[in-house]
Order: sequence, then structure tokens, then C-alpha cells
Amino acid sequence: MMNGGYLHNFVTNNKAGDVAKLALRMKYGVGSSKHKPVEYDKLQEKLNAKRLEVALTGEKLEKARCEAKAAKESSILREQRQVWSAECPKLQKAEEAAEKEVEEFLQQIRPSKIIDTAVFSLPEYAMLLEKEREEFRIATVDPIHQLRDDLRFRLIQAQRQQPPSHPSNWEQVQQQIFLIKDQQDEIMEKLSDECAALQKEIVAFDVEDYLPTSDKKKEIVPKEILDSDCPFPELKSSVIQAFHSLWEQHQSRLQNLQEQLEKSHRLCGWCVDDHQRFLFTLSLYSHDITNHRALLMDMLQRIFPRRSRHELLEHERVLDSQRFCQVQVKVETQQYQRDHQELLAKALVTLQEAANAHQEELELHRDRQHQQDICLQLRNKLQLWRAQQEEASKLEATIAARRREEHEAKMKKEQEREAAMRSQQKERVRQFHFKLQKNREEVERRDQERLAQLRSVMADQARQDQERVQFRARMLQKRKEEREAREAELQREEEERQNRLEALRNQVAVVAEADTDRMMGDTEARRMRQMNEKEFVLQKPLFGLNTYTDKQFVSDPRVKVAQALREAGLHHSQYAKQVLSDIKPPKPPRRDTNSIIKF
Repeated sequence: MMNGGYLHNFVTNNKAGDVAKLALRMKYGVGSSKHKPVEYDKLQEKLNAKRLEVALTGEKLEKARCEAKAAKESSILREQRQVWSAECPKLQKAEEAAEKEVEEFLQQIRPSKIIDTAVFSLPEYAMLLEKEREEFRIATVDPIHQLRDDLRFRLIQAQRQQPPSHPSNWEQVQQQIFLIKDQQDEIMEKLSDECAALQKEIVAFDVEDYLPTSDKKKEIVPKEILDSDCPFPELKSSVIQAFHSLWEQHQSRLQNLQEQLEKSHRLCGWCVDDHQRFLFTLSLYSHDITNHRALLMDMLQRIFPRRSRHELLEHERVLDSQRFCQVQVKVETQQYQRDHQELLAKALVTLQEAANAHQEELELHRDRQHQQDICLQLRNKLQLWRAQQEEASKLEATIAARRREEHEAKMKKEQEREAAMRSQQKERVRQFHFKLQKNREEVERRDQERLAQLRSVMADQARQDQERVQFRARMLQKRKEEREAREAELQREEEERQNRLEALRNQVAVVAEADTDRMMGDTEARRMRQMNEKEFVLQKPLFGLNTYTDKQFVSDPRVKVAQALREAGLHHSQYAKQVLSDIKPPKPPRRDTNSIIKF
């Protein structure tokens, strides 16, 4: 049954007389109506042409996409550059303000004990740090600048020498660059370790203890209320109770805000450096900047490439919530201070009114005898005060004389020390100027020798270039004459061939009868071409391209001159650069294509 089913599938509806037709179909294809062979070569050529066109279109689309991406990146970088260029003056002002604050801090610190002698040596330590910083710059930064200048000089020299006159030593230069990079990495690691150690030392030094003491702690009940002489104790206790209730309300609200603030970590789960960089970048892009959100996210993704956009937005949201809580704490503190001041003013007015009333009652019960006793006491106190004043003035004069003598002795020692230091500095300056003059003379001598060597090399190169140009001109003239001779010979041979062919055509010419239908009808080739065009309709491109044609490129005089120089072998010479720079385009560029931005 299975074999019969398979045989049934191969049964056709053709008759026994259609065996020839079946053979033709098997030979030339079942789909062919006229049983003619299909031209697979032409189809393959069309298919290859179509594939090539699609590949070219894909390359153009990819190029356009890359150009659009580069243009977008350039636009974002230009906007970022504008923002950061506007930030530079702010950073300079911030640096000046920080230096000024450090100077003020050094001026404000005072020793808390007699044994704290290290506080007086801070200015000298600052001068020592500045000197060490200059020595570090000379030992690390200046060699890098010298290496950069040397590499630039080598590149300019290598570009001028065509071909190089001596073997290159770029491998040694590359090894030296890698060595300097490794040294700089080691120096940066060492500086990072020293910076961390110095920060720990500053924290352990506890410099805040040496600042002038200032009691910033706000008392619950002001000292004016506690020290006031109120004749009515009940009134004073009620006022104190009002201050305590106000403080309790403020503490309860402040504690709630602190609990909300402590729910999230102080750095929002980030390290200190990343958090500080995030805060600085966020403060840089204010709302008055155009497209500030896009620029902010672009800069954050550049600074933190390992963090996703969702993490950055989440960090910003947590930071906003923390700022809101901090603002609420600040507002609550300001509100408490305002209420505290109002309550203090009302309490002082109330206590003053009570004191005035009590004072009026006391003045009514005083008598003359009490006034005389007071006058006697005041007279005795005045005499005692005068005696104390005289004794104090004598002691002050004695102390001032002793201090004046000590100051004069100290100033004399200081002047002697300054004179010795000044003489040593003058000697050092003289030696430094002598070494500087000697170095200048040595550099001038080396520059003169190098200049003479370069001039001789350039003169030899110019002579060789002139000989090469003359040789090329002779060779071009010789090639031109040979080419003209070959063209004349080919033209003569072509004319002879055409004459022979014409004679043969005249001999074998056939006189055909006039056939109007055949003359006006389509040929077999045309019918086949129309059939193929109907079967294979090429897909048109998605959009038209507006660009320059090959004729427009060839018509440009700069292209013609460049081709002539390339054929002559002069396209790498200085003469070719000069000639191409002097040739102007056939059509001047539009004014809107010129840009004043320099990158």
C-alpha cells in the first residue's frame, strides 16, 4: 500500500504522445512555455549587479548614519565645551576664595597651651611646602614638557626628510615614553598615599581647638531671663515654662526630620569621590542652560560609564529627597529662632514692666536717711577705686617698660638674622644667574650648529629635487613623443583595416527584397529583452542622492592639476603643496558654509 501511494504521487496527466514534450520540459525547465533554454548567465549578472547596488546603498546608509552620529556627538561636545568654558572663571574665583580662607584660618589660630609651639611654625611650614612643590614640578613636570617639545621637533624633522638620511630610532623613543609613563603612574600613586596620610594627620591634629572659642550653643532659656531680677517669682517661672515648651516642640519636629534624613545613607550608597563628582556636575548644569537635562545626563554617563542611567536618576532622586529634608531642617531652625526671638522680646518687655512697677513702689517707701547712707557708701567706694586705679597705672607702666625692652632685644636679634639670611640669598642668586648665563650660551651654540646642519641638508635636498624635476620633464617629453608616434601608427593601421573591410563588404553584399512587416516589427532580441524586463523589475532605491557627478569632479581644475602632478611623480613635493594651495575652486563657497569656530 505504501509503494502504491508513492507511485500515485508521480502519476501525471500527460498522454503517451507527449513524451517528447516531457523530455523538453525536463531538459529546459518545467516553467518554460516555449521550451527554450533559460539564460542563467544573464540572470546571474543581473543578480550580481543588483546585489552590488544594494551593497553600495547599504554602505551609503551606514556612512550617513555614522556622519549623523558624529555630528550629534560634535554638537553635544560643543555645548559641553561652552558650559565648561563658562565654569572656568567660577573655578578660578573659588580657588582664590579657598586660598584666602586658608590664609585667614592660619591667621586666626592661636595656641591653646604654652607647649603648643607647633602652631607658630605653620607659616614656615607653608613656605617649605611651596619650595618642595616647586622642586617637585622641576623634577617631574618639566621633563615631560621637554620630552613633548623633543617629539614635536623629531616629527617636524621626519616630515621634512624625504627619504630619511639615517635609520630611525623611534623604538628607543617609544621605550623612553613608556618608561616616563610608568614613572608618572608611580609618582601619582605615591602622591595619593601621601595625600591620604596627610588628611589623617590633619584630622588627628585637631586644628579646630586652636581657633578662638565661641559659644554657639543656643540655650533653652536665655541668660537675660535667668539673670533678670523679677520681683514676682510666679511670673518668672511662667516665662521659663513658655521657653521650655517652645524648645520641646522644636525638638520633636527636628527629631522627626532627622529620622527621615537618616533613613537614607549620607552618600546615597556611593563612595566619597563619586558622590562629590556627582554633586559638582549637578551644580554645574543649572536650569538657565539650554537643554540642561540632556547635557547633564550625557556628562554623567561620560564621568560614570559603569553606572546605568537608572542608577544615576535614582541617585539624583535620593539626593533631592535629602536636600528637601535638609531644607526643612533649616526652615525649622529659622522658625524656632524667629519664635525664640519674639518670645524673648515679649518676656523682656513683661519683666521690665514688672520691675518698673516694683521699683516705683520701692521709691515711694524710701526716705532721706537711706539716701545719705548710700551716698556715704559711694564716697568710700570712690576713694577705694581711686587708690586701686593709681596702683594699677603704676603696675601697667612697669610692665610696659619691661615689654619694651624685651621687644627691642627681640627686634635686634631678628634684624641680625635677616641680614645673615639676605647675604646668603644674594650669593645664591648670583650663582644662579651665572649658571643660567652659562646654560644659555651652551644652548645658543648647539642651536647654531643644528641650524647650519639643517641648512646644508636642505640645500642638498633642494638640489636633488631640481635634478629630479628636470629628469621627470625629459622623461615626460620622451613619453609624449613615443605616444604620438604610436597613435599615428595606430590611426594609419585603422584606416587600412577599414579600407580592407569596406572592400570585403562590397564583395559579399546581399541585395534583399523589401519586407515592410519585418522592417517595422520587433526583433527577437527586443522581444526577449522586454520579456526579461517584465519578469525582473529592479527595486528602486529608497531615496535619491544629491551629490557630485564624475564629470563635475573631473572638471575641477584642482583635480586635473593633482592628476598631472601624480603622473609626474611630484605630488609629495613642496612645489605640489604650494601649487595646490594657490588654485581656487571653480565656484566660490557659500557664505553660510564658513565657520568661525576653532577646535
